[in-house]
Amino acid sequence: MTQTNRFRPMAARPVVVQGLAVALTLIAIAFALDMPSRLGLYIYTEQVLAAALGVGLGLVFLIERRGSDGAERAVQGQLLDWVLAALGLGTSLYVSFRYVDLIGRAMSASFDVVAIAAVLFLLVIEGLRRVVGWALVLVVLGIAGYGLIGHMVPGSLQTRHVAPEQLLTYVAFDANGMLGLTLNVAVSVVVAFVLFGQILMRAGGAEFFNDISLAALGRRRGAAAKISILASALFGTISGVVVSNIVATGVVTIRLMTRTGYRPTMAAAVEAVASTGGQIAPPVMGAVAFLMADFLQVPYAEIALAAVIPAALYYLALYFQVDLEAAASGIAPLLDDEIPSAGRTLRRGGIFILPFVVMVVALFWLGQRPETAALWATGAAMICGAAYGYGGQRIALRAIWQSLVETGFAMTDILMISAAAGFIIGVLNVTGLGFAGTFALAEIGQGNLLLLLVLTAVASLVLGMGMPTVAVYLLLAVLLAPPLVEAGVSPVAAHFFIFYLGMMSMVTPPIAIGAFFAAALAKAPPMQTSLVAMRLGWTAYIVPFLFVVSPPLMMQGSALEIVTAAGAAMSGVYAISAALAGWFGGPIEGVRRMLLVLSGALLLMPLPLGGLPVAAAYGIGLGMLAVLWLLRRMSATSPQSARPEHES
Repeated sequence: MTQTNRFRPMAARPVVVQGLAVALTLIAIAFALDMPSRLGLYIYTEQVLAAALGVGLGLVFLIERRGSDGAERAVQGQLLDWVLAALGLGTSLYVSFRYVDLIGRAMSASFDVVAIAAVLFLLVIEGLRRVVGWALVLVVLGIAGYGLIGHMVPGSLQTRHVAPEQLLTYVAFDANGMLGLTLNVAVSVVVAFVLFGQILMRAGGAEFFNDISLAALGRRRGAAAKISILASALFGTISGVVVSNIVATGVVTIRLMTRTGYRPTMAAAVEAVASTGGQIAPPVMGAVAFLMADFLQVPYAEIALAAVIPAALYYLALYFQVDLEAAASGIAPLLDDEIPSAGRTLRRGGIFILPFVVMVVALFWLGQRPETAALWATGAAMICGAAYGYGGQRIALRAIWQSLVETGFAMTDILMISAAAGFIIGVLNVTGLGFAGTFALAEIGQGNLLLLLVLTAVASLVLGMGMPTVAVYLLLAVLLAPPLVEAGVSPVAAHFFIFYLGMMSMVTPPIAIGAFFAAALAKAPPMQTSLVAMRLGWTAYIVPFLFVVSPPLMMQGSALEIVTAAGAAMSGVYAISAALAGWFGGPIEGVRRMLLVLSGALLLMPLPLGGLPVAAAYGIGLGMLAVLWLLRRMSATSPQSARPEHES
């Protein structure tokens, strides 16, 4: 596959389409920098959001998209698409200019207000269908339909009666609906980070991180897979889009893995899991972390800090398994001429570490808003690219224009998803369905937290299938996080729980988009790739349950509690990963494999620090690991092990 972009090449796009994309990016940047108030223009936030949504609607109907198989879906140039684009842009701009009047007459439900709300609703639904398919559309329509008839449903899921026209105007214009929190975060925060990723890539940062990954890990066994893990994690934390990450890094790393001895299925699964995990790796964590910070009304730094140990466990499990797979299969390091010099790579591109330093300092030390920190980092990346570049290639003005265009295109999906999430939030608020659903789930899991967690985990995986992670999180944060909080789970742990399980829908069959896409690149069986990816990413299915009952794993508690819980969890992850790989200093089977799983489970047990139970669990787990290791060493050095095998 030579064309890795989901959209048409830059040169093939009409100027008007590029102009809309740039306009969307510039509106978001101006909003993030609070330019209206700086210029003395005192306008409502909802007016800016309506304008951004309008440009997004104008754009979403004019882009010619490619499917995951590379086939084009010809929509651009059709008269209907231009009509829809003009209608979306015009209606939203009218709402932006006339917002004060419209919101004042919203609940009276006059004919013109209802008509405008209906047009916006239908356009967003059609835009949503085009960017993510029918899955989320059916969810939105189902919840909206229930909001209309819920007052007739007996029992705990009964809602209050709201007239259809009032429901429509509320979700379209109220600050708790479409023009609310989710769209606000998308326009103010997410755009800034998408632009940062685009500028960094065109400045040479992506090539530098790929080369430094080669230099750091190229001489280790199974080097190709370890390079894929590091490169995909670095790229994924910036992009936050799993499929884009798989395409950007997988076209190189998957081929490298298969050439050095990994099976195509294993190579595709490693790339899918590594790319998916980029969204949970601080300090950037894609886009979801910023949505989470706004939902929870906590500083982003708190979210990033809580993610450190879980992300480490996720990537350690993946690293351990590819390392042990390499040992079992005898996969050698890369050849010397394939590995760039670490010193030379750092001299040529070490300057690209500066944008991340700027971002971290702005976020954690200077207390800046996430969007401000991202724009500062973007400025630093532009300076680095213009002054130094990488490999003799410096960023040019055309590349900056391309970055603005690509950011606008990338934002169309997120804008439609965010607007749809706003519709859902509006329906849940105005009808009381949110409270009713929370009460019903809490009632099911009353007195049995484990049952509630299992039900929520299954629902997260099912609802997340076929949707991007941002859409998954927005949906789950509205529907499933509140019951967990109501049951006594800390808000941060509840949101991380649904985030992790929803994210893993990207590699969980039957609709594992990330795994299937990687399988297509590797020419591997899709379903088999998905099953291998589940094994490699097993911690993301287990560790979320530990969040809930082991706060130290989320950096909550004393230093001793955090260090003890993290150390035991890492040992447990290694033990279970070794059992799954079937290699612990040598091949293992049967009883020893089961004992490894048991020792790992004991080390992962979320017991409170202190007292006999935790000491016994950790002691038995570590003791079993030590005994198994000694037995392995003894069998490896025994005279029998040196004898040649009998010929058959």
